[in-house]
Amino acid sequence: MRYRIGMALIVGLFALFGFVATVQADGIIIPEPCSQEFCPPPPACLPGRNCPPLPPLPRPMVQLEIKAHHVTVKIDRQVAVTHVDQTFYNPNSWALEGTYVFPLPADAAVSQFTLWVDGKPVDGKVLDAQEARKYYEDIVRQQRDPALLEYVGRGAVQARIFPIPPKGDRRIELEYSQTLTADNGLVRYIYPLNTEKFSAKPLATVSVNVDIRSQEPLRAIYSPSHPVTVNRPNDLQASVGWEASNVKPDQDFVLYFSVGQSEAFHILSFRDSKDTLDPDGFFMLLLAPKPELPDKLISKDLILVLDHSGSMDGEKMIQAQGALRYILEHLNPDDRFGLVAFSTAVEPYARGLRPAGEAADAVKWVDQLNARGSTDINRALLDAAAMADKERPTYLIFLTDGLPTTGETNRERILKNFNDAAPKNVRLFAFGVGYDVDTFLLDSLSQQHHGLSSYVRPKEKLDEIVSAFYERISTPVLTDLALDFGKLSVYDLYPSPLPDLFAGGQEVLVGRYRQGGTSDVTLKGTVNGQAQTFRFNGQTFTQDNRGAGVEVSSLPRLWATRKIGTLLNQVRLKGADQETIDQIVKLSIRYGIVTPYTSYLVTEPMPLGAENQQRVADDAFKNMQSAPSASASGAGAVQKSAEQGALSQAQQAPALSQGDAQTIVMLGARTFVLNQGIWTDTTYDPKKMQTVKIGFLSPDYFNLAQNRSDAAAALALGQKVIVVIDGSAYEIGADSGIGPVEVLPATLTPTLAPTASPTTEAAQLNPIPLPAQTNPAADEPIALGFGIGIIAAAAGIGATGWFVFNRRK
Repeated sequence: MRYRIGMALIVGLFALFGFVATVQADGIIIPEPCSQEFCPPPPACLPGRNCPPLPPLPRPMVQLEIKAHHVTVKIDRQVAVTHVDQTFYNPNSWALEGTYVFPLPADAAVSQFTLWVDGKPVDGKVLDAQEARKYYEDIVRQQRDPALLEYVGRGAVQARIFPIPPKGDRRIELEYSQTLTADNGLVRYIYPLNTEKFSAKPLATVSVNVDIRSQEPLRAIYSPSHPVTVNRPNDLQASVGWEASNVKPDQDFVLYFSVGQSEAFHILSFRDSKDTLDPDGFFMLLLAPKPELPDKLISKDLILVLDHSGSMDGEKMIQAQGALRYILEHLNPDDRFGLVAFSTAVEPYARGLRPAGEAADAVKWVDQLNARGSTDINRALLDAAAMADKERPTYLIFLTDGLPTTGETNRERILKNFNDAAPKNVRLFAFGVGYDVDTFLLDSLSQQHHGLSSYVRPKEKLDEIVSAFYERISTPVLTDLALDFGKLSVYDLYPSPLPDLFAGGQEVLVGRYRQGGTSDVTLKGTVNGQAQTFRFNGQTFTQDNRGAGVEVSSLPRLWATRKIGTLLNQVRLKGADQETIDQIVKLSIRYGIVTPYTSYLVTEPMPLGAENQQRVADDAFKNMQSAPSASASGAGAVQKSAEQGALSQAQQAPALSQGDAQTIVMLGARTFVLNQGIWTDTTYDPKKMQTVKIGFLSPDYFNLAQNRSDAAAALALGQKVIVVIDGSAYEIGADSGIGPVEVLPATLTPTLAPTASPTTEAAQLNPIPLPAQTNPAADEPIALGFGIGIIAAAAGIGATGWFVFNRRK
């Protein structure tokens, strides 16, 4: 007979938003009765079963691979049905099977659960929180693997997985339904993708597609985790999609949407009042106009400025003409337009703004333009500014492919001349075509006049980019926005100044606040020259929510991303100063955002503590002072402008590269770095904090995990961790421990009930006793990561599957 190698363990991991972990898991092999069908050669069996003795060295196990992971979600009246379709490949020469276990959040509202393996239904069992906790803790103790600690206090669903044949595929489908909760009209859906990073290889394809249907108009639709595309065929339906290839997803898919008849105004906030370094809060404001267009559209003026110098000859000129043609043909009835073409001379279509009814004649004028001459940017901008009407919203679209070569060519004087001439209501949007553009000039023009700059690289379609941009700004509904937060002290709001609000669009604003509380917030703006005021009463900014969902606790990273991008742009355009560099370095280390000044930190020990971080900032400032001035044009300048602009306007905090993720992990508002073999909280200051030592797997260790949910995820990183909680640093180490440790009770999460004895149902999860713990030094872990997407509860917490094996050296 041959012996049967069973799959050791499949456990579900809760994937937290922003959690980029590289946890190494120590697993086990659970021997099962002999089976001719599933045992690999050489012939062997378990002792005592009339078989040859078990070989001392099991065959090397190769990690499973995930070929595809596709998720389709249908949300109808806040009931979400999620269907997961995954294909796994077993590269080993023998079959694998075992038990599949995944945790559930305590407040899960899963109304239906179905699991298929190659089209055949598989029964699942539900464990309550006490049964699951006992099972998790037993595995942690016996395997010395803390990865399960973050699930303590949660129930679980368990199912038997059919064997995955050797060198073969197995398709697994999972479907579950849940009722999504709404908070002040804002609905949240989360699907767990995080643990797909444990896959042996990048996924060939991965996608999430969400179909939303509502009885009330859909308003804001936003994903803080992924760059989604949104299609709205009508006010009551929307399709949201994201897909990628050859990737290892490292964070959960999070989606917010709101419904209702009025303006969407939603505030999410996070504050850790015990953070000794920075106790102030963070907030995000989602703002969207009413779903229907106003009875009378806002009348706007559009001024188009086109460079047709000799360098524009060929495809660039053809595409530029196509872009202007599109805009002129899509003006609103009460719009007016101005048109200026420039090279050595400036050629206006007319000496003033013209009504939209003349657009057809203007199109013919644009079509007859040809490329010739030099580039007088200064004169063209002054002529455009002279057309602006101070009483109407004015959008200036400026297209150029070169540097100023005639007339006024000094950048600073060009900026001053336009600033002096342009009314305050002008919004300038610059499009640089190719690499021979002055990025400093275009970026400064856009920033100083409440607009944006974009760069069209060679082989990119200028006409498509400009026309898509115009679609977004074609119908303004509120201009000159201003927010008043009442009695609440708010600062560092990004973007600043606030952009205009357009039909079909939305704004995502992030900022800081001092003390939490409830306050009335007022939004002011202008509609067709008339001041408008909107009051949103009773908006709550939390006093302290350290136990909140990770998608809220990750708000600090999004805020820090935008602030770093803004500061980097400031340094690039205006030069460096010590204070600005200090801010960039400290934000970079605190929130795990790699910058030009801290990029080397991912390969060297992270400087922990205020003194060491100041040293890094000082060195960066000195290096900048001695470095040659950066070029304003060329491929490198365009790339840097685009990257820093993307940070300052980010809709999602940046994900770490696969290499960076080996040494940096984000857990909500916290960042951990692998420093000399210890996962260390970046708020830990070794010169100012004395750590409280807690023995790994000691009673105090489990007490800390059970009573502080904000510590559990940190402990799950590994056997050696330093985490700062309420200003105290706790050091977990395999051999550390100083006796009983008083751990503060969980004030923000439920206190767990005492562990109950294992029930019959829990025992069925593990019918064969676990072997005694072996010396970890003699074990070589092999983690087979895969994600069977699982139950994303109403609270937004889900799990994915994880194969773990252990090979004796």
